[in-house]
Amino acid sequence: MTNRFSERQWALVLGGSSGFGLAIAKKLAAEGMSVCVAHRDRRGAMDRVDREFEAVRAHGRPFVSINTDALSPAGMADVIEALRAGMQPAGRVRVLVHSIAYGNLKPIVAPPARPSAGPPLARLADELGLPPAEVDRAVRRLAEAGEPAFQLLNPPDYGDAVLDDEDVARTIYSMGTSLLTWVQRLHREGLFAASARVIGLTSEGNEVAWRGYAAVAAAKSALESASRAIAVEFGPYGIRSNILQPGVTDTPALRVIPGSGRMKAGALLRNPLGRLTTPEDVANAAFLLSLDEADWINGALIRVDGGEHVA
Repeated sequence: MTNRFSERQWALVLGGSSGFGLAIAKKLAAEGMSVCVAHRDRRGAMDRVDREFEAVRAHGRPFVSINTDALSPAGMADVIEALRAGMQPAGRVRVLVHSIAYGNLKPIVAPPARPSAGPPLARLADELGLPPAEVDRAVRRLAEAGEPAFQLLNPPDYGDAVLDDEDVARTIYSMGTSLLTWVQRLHREGLFAASARVIGLTSEGNEVAWRGYAAVAAAKSALESASRAIAVEFGPYGIRSNILQPGVTDTPALRVIPGSGRMKAGALLRNPLGRLTTPEDVANAAFLLSLDEADWINGALIRVDGGEHVA
């Protein structure tokens, strides 16, 4: 197979040890691009992460990984140093992928106490002639087992924590405006290729309110705004900036969201193509944006969801 990219063309993937970032790293490496992944993982996760990175290395292109906080000044400097060392003088960043998932998933107000059984469950219990609490427990068990219809009946437990100002500010920077920080830094260091692509990842939470998602939703809106600004102000330097909006995808980042089972169930029920989005679907879209043929796509938000959003 002919490689679409040369090893002098690099992808820098911020948050590339799982989910979308990892899938994009694998896809671009498979197409001939060299890859640098910045990630932040605990020691206990590194066996899994190293196995995943071996799959990237297996494509035979240069690969650099660095386990650091890519949002701190010191961490950014470490990533830049590792990237420079890996690229050598001829290499440049063709693609910057922002896939950082670091945010606070707390409601903005404590939810009311969950009743032992909501109205639908109470009616079901009445029809079955069973105690509501018994039906409630059965629905919970089936929901936890992955049955979509029962997940829709099972409200999530958000606990007692409530968002504060620091939570919101940290989330907006981490998952939103840090995209701009990274673009400015790479540009200042002269590391972008003459024709480069910036790719950020948003979600349907940018326009649909989910309980517990307020800080991340604000961050995604900020990310989209920053991407549009990059498209305009860095365009003269050969940089195109676009946002991908995946459908609901079963990733580690999704699983930590309270009520993620309900989100997956709803997506399955309404998606015209009858399945959830996969990280590989999104990686394919990122690859397409990285091609020369996508040179005229700039400042766009592209949904990668099989029609889920419009259904």
